[in-house]
Amino acid sequence: MSTNAPGWRPIRHWFFCACLLVLALTGISGCASKMSAAGPAGSGVEVVTDSDEPEFRKRARIRLELAVGYFEQGQTTIALDELKQSMAADPNYAEAYSLRGLIYMRLNDFRISEESFRKSLTINPRDSNVMHNLGWLLCQQARYPEAEQLFSQALSNPQYGERAKTFRAQGLCQARAGLRAEAERSLLKSYEFDAGNPVTAYNLATLLFQRGDYVRAQFYLRRLNNTELANAESLWLGVRAERRMENREAMLQLAAQLLKRFPQSREASAYQLGKFDE
Repeated sequence: MSTNAPGWRPIRHWFFCACLLVLALTGISGCASKMSAAGPAGSGVEVVTDSDEPEFRKRARIRLELAVGYFEQGQTTIALDELKQSMAADPNYAEAYSLRGLIYMRLNDFRISEESFRKSLTINPRDSNVMHNLGWLLCQQARYPEAEQLFSQALSNPQYGERAKTFRAQGLCQARAGLRAEAERSLLKSYEFDAGNPVTAYNLATLLFQRGDYVRAQFYLRRLNNTELANAESLWLGVRAERRMENREAMLQLAAQLLKRFPQSREASAYQLGKFDE
C-alpha cells in the first residue's frame, strides 16, 4: 500500500482503512436500504413504505442486513453466503453489489471488488458512497487519475453527507500520487467537516511537517495529542515538531507520554536512539 512516487515519504495510514470500511456501510444497513428509492426532502417523490416494498425486495433486504452484520463482525464467509441469497432474491439490488465490493476489497480480490462496485453504479449511478469505495479501491492499485475522478464525482453530489470521509480518502490518495499540495487542500477540507477525526489530523500534520511548516503541524498535533485518540505515531511526530521549534519542555512532555503509554513501539525506540530525522 505504499507509493513509489519520487520524493514522497509514505505516511503510515494509521487505522484509516478500517475507518473507510466502517463508514462505507452508511446507507447499506438497516432502514437506509428500504428508503433508497425515496427522493430527497421536498423533491415531490413519495416516500417508500413497507406496503410498497415487493416481497422479493424484502427478502433481499433482510438477507443483506444479515450480511452486513456478519461482515462488521469479521465473519466474511457467512456474510458472503447471506449476500448470495440476497442477490438471488433480487439480482438488481444495488446495495448488495456494493457490499460485495467491500467484502472482496477486504479479501484483496480487487478484480471482483471492482466488478461489484461498477455493477452497483450501473444500477444506481448517483450513489456517492459506492463512488467513494471504488475510488479508494483504484487508489490502492495506483490508478490515481481514475480514483480522483470518482472522488470528485462523489463530492459533486449536493446531497452527499459523507464529505469528510471522501475528502480524507482523496487527500491520502493524492499524497500517494505525490501531489502534496492537492493532498493538503483535500485534508484541510476534510478537517473542516470533521475536526475530530484523528486520521485526518495526523496525515495533515505529517504533510505540513514534511514541508517544514512546523507551526501549523504543531497546531493539529497538539489538538490530537491532547485527546485519548493520540497514539505512538502522533506523539512521536509531536516530539519531532516541538524539537524542530526548539520547544524543549513540550518535547519532553510528549516523549514522556510516548515512553509511558507505548514503551514497546518503534517510535519509542526511535526516540531513545535519537533518530529524530528518520
